[in-house]
Amino acid sequence: MKDRLVVIGNGMAGIRAVEEMLARAPGRFDITVFGAEPHFAYNRIMLSPVLAGEKSFDDIVSHGADWYAEAGVELRRSAPVSGIDPAAREVMTSAGERISYDKLILATGSHPIMLPLPGAELDGVVSFRDAFDVDRMVVAAGRGGRAVVIGGGLLGLEAANGLLARGMKVTVVHLMPGLMERQLDVEAGRMLRRELEGRGIEVVTGAVTEAILGTDRVTGVKLKLGPEIEADLVVMAVGVRPNADLARSAGLVVDRGVVVDDEMRTSDPHIFAVGECVQHRGSCYGLVAPLYDMAAVLARTLVGAGGSYVPAATATRLKVTGIDLFSAGDFAPAEDREDVVLRDPGRGVYRRLVLKDDRLIGAVLYGDTADGAFFFNLIQSGADTAPIRDTLIFGPALCAAA
Repeated sequence: MKDRLVVIGNGMAGIRAVEEMLARAPGRFDITVFGAEPHFAYNRIMLSPVLAGEKSFDDIVSHGADWYAEAGVELRRSAPVSGIDPAAREVMTSAGERISYDKLILATGSHPIMLPLPGAELDGVVSFRDAFDVDRMVVAAGRGGRAVVIGGGLLGLEAANGLLARGMKVTVVHLMPGLMERQLDVEAGRMLRRELEGRGIEVVTGAVTEAILGTDRVTGVKLKLGPEIEADLVVMAVGVRPNADLARSAGLVVDRGVVVDDEMRTSDPHIFAVGECVQHRGSCYGLVAPLYDMAAVLARTLVGAGGSYVPAATATRLKVTGIDLFSAGDFAPAEDREDVVLRDPGRGVYRRLVLKDDRLIGAVLYGDTADGAFFFNLIQSGADTAPIRDTLIFGPALCAAA
């Protein structure tokens, strides 16, 4: 008799874990997946091109009905799970069902952070997290008018670009002095700002949002020590937090996220977790690469093949048409590090490499990211760059020639 595997979450991490497990031990488990959304699994990181009108939603569906049928996976759509009973090894649905499991995977993702501002509950205030959010933004953009995006990070800028492409006038309001400060250094941030302003996006940095204005529907945004900005739509893109609500209510160990060991096991030996809901060795992750690495480790754990999750360097790219931007590793200033910088203002190209003990530990590329994979591989491998030090900044072709 097959063991019963239940997966809570039909997102990228949960489905990747199922894929990895099926590849290693097809037929080992009777699998049921619960998804809160009405959709089949889709590529969430491609929502930005959907918002910009460059792709349709169907283009980003990664696993359609045929995949679930062929894989023998039962998918419950629009079926949020309301609770977990670890003692009985059952999950409870909002419809009142109780489904038993032998092994349970939590892949509940994350919640968008909504700032507790006056007016945050008004109609026209949205997050940018799922297909429902994109639908709301597309409808709002169809009416025209002005949009204010609160947050100048990766998602905020992708939202701003998408709404601009849909015909809205857009203002980005960002708390920090520079855009995408977690991924970019000061110079690259300045170049990005100039590019966005050249496209017609207004950028306000160093700005504290004090309130969202309106009676029933949003009409504007009030900045502390700043002006009021008219708005027909406000997008909050200030970050996410792990969705650990179910785990917490079930009595599992939860800190910022669901605490797991190196095998992705929670404090209950029959319950595992993967993806953005997870906290591993004190860290939570939001990029796709570490989530997929977790899924592979979890699959090996479930089929008894062993393995441990080891965090690796991650890379970031901005999904905005016509803007090439790449960053990876650690580029914070320190006395024991050396910067190698190339600037070509005429071409709009900027490169900064950060070296420590002849090892590449960080890279920021703007305007020309073709060599991103080369630099990322050097960061991951920790290879000695001394033999190619003089040509390193120019990429693999000159390094090979040297």
